[in-house]
Amino acid sequence: MQRTLFVAGLIALWQLAYFLGVDVFAVWKSYAVPSPAGVLKSFLLLSSGSGLGIAIITSMRRILIGFSVSAVLGGILGLLMTRFDYLNQNLKPLILGLQTLPSICWVPFAILWYGLSENAIVFVIIIGSTFAIALAAESGIRNVEPLYIRAAKTMGAGEGDLWIKVILPAAMPSLAAGMKQGWSFSWRSLMAGEMMFSSIGLGQILMMGRDLADINQVMVVMIIIVFIGTVIDRFVFRSWESGIRKRRGLDRDRA
Repeated sequence: MQRTLFVAGLIALWQLAYFLGVDVFAVWKSYAVPSPAGVLKSFLLLSSGSGLGIAIITSMRRILIGFSVSAVLGGILGLLMTRFDYLNQNLKPLILGLQTLPSICWVPFAILWYGLSENAIVFVIIIGSTFAIALAAESGIRNVEPLYIRAAKTMGAGEGDLWIKVILPAAMPSLAAGMKQGWSFSWRSLMAGEMMFSSIGLGQILMMGRDLADINQVMVVMIIIVFIGTVIDRFVFRSWESGIRKRRGLDRDRA
């Protein structure tokens, strides 16, 4: 209830700001600033057909494929950097530099290598999130408490058991944080990829709103992305982190 009232208050303030800025003082143009009523109207219009639902499903399919590949590649890169000092010294600075590149920079490569296709969009997603996951995996594994490793070796743990039962579980909080960051980067990359050519997806609806100067339609897509991100965070990443805390005895409810 408290969260619902908070959101309702924000919407009321938003509508008041629009009313004062557009209708009263004429500081803003009505076509340049979205309003709650206009966003609702645009959402209902988009929802009247199957286009919005198909766009959401298509975008989710792309991001799930791209993010899954990124998680595997990032985990492998992070593991390799912790296992081999040569890669850590030479590859890690390169990955740090590549991570700073905006996803839009990879769009020309995607078009030249894959053409205007699904593979191009997935490539942009993969390249946009892999490096963040790799750095998080490397940091999490490298910062495992050495005492855990020494204790496991003292108890006779082999190399396989050491990684499966000690190192990876201890690095899981950092891995979870890296996955969450990689997920957010995947969304940014998805929008960059879908807007590079006319294709079914949320990015295409966003681009149509821009081309038609329909700021309310643009805002609808932004709200949908925020909503999906919140749902995924609540039921996937937050549940994962909560499970990690419970296994480590850090859950406040159990204290």
